[in-house]
Amino acid sequence: MNSPKRTIIPFGPQHPVLPEPIHLDLVVEDEKVIEAIPSLGFIHRGLERLVEKRDFIDFVYVAERICGICSFIHGLTYCIAIEEIMQIEVPKRANYLRVIWSELSRIHSHLLWLGLMADGFGFEALFMHTWRLREKILDIIEETTGGRVIFGSAKIGGVRKDISPEKLAEITAKLENYAKEIREITNVFINDSSVKHRLVGVGVLSKEDAYILGAVGPTLRASGVSLDTRKLGYAVYKEIDFEPITETAGDSYSRCRVRIREIFQSIDMIKQAVGKIQPGDIEVKVTGTPNGEFFARTEQPRGEVIYYAKADGSRLLQRLRVRTPTFANVPAMVKLLPGCQLADVPILVLTIDPCISCTER
Repeated sequence: MNSPKRTIIPFGPQHPVLPEPIHLDLVVEDEKVIEAIPSLGFIHRGLERLVEKRDFIDFVYVAERICGICSFIHGLTYCIAIEEIMQIEVPKRANYLRVIWSELSRIHSHLLWLGLMADGFGFEALFMHTWRLREKILDIIEETTGGRVIFGSAKIGGVRKDISPEKLAEITAKLENYAKEIREITNVFINDSSVKHRLVGVGVLSKEDAYILGAVGPTLRASGVSLDTRKLGYAVYKEIDFEPITETAGDSYSRCRVRIREIFQSIDMIKQAVGKIQPGDIEVKVTGTPNGEFFARTEQPRGEVIYYAKADGSRLLQRLRVRTPTFANVPAMVKLLPGCQLADVPILVLTIDPCISCTER
């Protein structure tokens, strides 16, 4: 009996379900994927090299533009790296505001992902309703920072904008109302039979594989590994009561459930931060120049991001290196694909929530 003929099918970099360009060479037998070979590098922008030409104070604007979805946390992580090198003590109120904006970023990112996932398996009504709710979160961000995706509120030594007590109370009231609407929508993702048919048992990543391959964020926690960089306690996360959200099945459905539960966890964390924030300064004056090096680690919506900064005492950094969560999750994605059906490839790629703009910078 002859073995099935193998065929190589190119997937991407342009594909209807891909929000950003990634290319895969899919080796298939009939409709079954045998191997997936990724290719990156379509949108490399050379942003890290710009540290050699931009003042270290101004570079936060470049860091925020590494990604349009988790822009604030990119800027925040860069600021933390420089602040640690220069031993700058950030005011506590600024750190609480950083937590609030970080969690708003997480909510809007996860809602965006849920919408893309619904669009990926053809549930257009669910896609539109999910993004309708995301718009409400973007409205809060715009009211507090002036921007919708590029906040522009992170700066070395604190934050650029404050939020009044009245506005903070208004935000928590809005989030309580939005939580009811979000729960109605997310119940569809959890309970609808057509959604479960596409996600349950599809693309299983074992706990051992997730850990060994260095997966991060919801991709890692959906396989049962309880790791969340926020537990390091940066900003004021050490004063916020929370535990990493995990699932154990490791399939696409688990990755979806982790992100849904994290939306409600983020709402709770914002309420905690609003309840604990005290009046005070939102920034300190930065004097001098950085001299030294530091690794800064924070938790983006997609997982841990690492910033390595090295400075020699001048106003231009010697080196900046960014390791993004999507880069860490690509090996896990390649591990998921062999054995799946060709029709499931777009969904499996989406389940790691790839951000190629971050990855290629």
